[in-house]
Amino acid sequence: MKLIAGLGNPGIEYQHTRHNIGFIAIDYLAERLGAEFNKSKFFALTAQASYHGEKLLLLKPQTFMNLSGKAVRAAADFYKIDPSEILIIFDDMDLPCGQLRIRQKGSAGGHNGMKDIISQMGNNQNISRFRLGISHPLYGDPAAYVLGRFSDEEKLLLRPAVEDAADAALCWIEMGTAAAMNRFNGKAARPLEK
Repeated sequence: MKLIAGLGNPGIEYQHTRHNIGFIAIDYLAERLGAEFNKSKFFALTAQASYHGEKLLLLKPQTFMNLSGKAVRAAADFYKIDPSEILIIFDDMDLPCGQLRIRQKGSAGGHNGMKDIISQMGNNQNISRFRLGISHPLYGDPAAYVLGRFSDEEKLLLRPAVEDAADAALCWIEMGTAAAMNRFNGKAARPLEK
């Protein structure tokens, strides 16, 4: 079994905010897989699916972003999922809006949700991650920016980025992180075709 978690904050007030792009992406992936988030387990909303014979657990932690590791760890422990079989999808201010960057392992890169996951998994950095760019604010408080909603211009970049993330996740399931990196890293953000 593989575990895919999209990171975000629970609650209506956080829906459609930049910090919740991980939730948005995993919702779209679940839709593509014909899965529904219909159970509350492991401090998360969960959905089960399969793809090319691989069982999947999709996870939306409900612990708030900075404690995402609690949900990922609980699910991984229950199903005995190795960190190398885990994929995390989250926002990144250091990437242009709509850009997807895939890494096989590494540090949290300043993202508190990923930092907590690495810590909860015994400081194991061998966890694949998809970072979706939300750009850095030109001015103002970065914390307020990530909790803000996407502008109309950003929304045009959002849907193609989420579609790419879902395609890349399916590639990751079937062929692994290196294949997903080769196919999707370096692709420029593209606007929604009208």
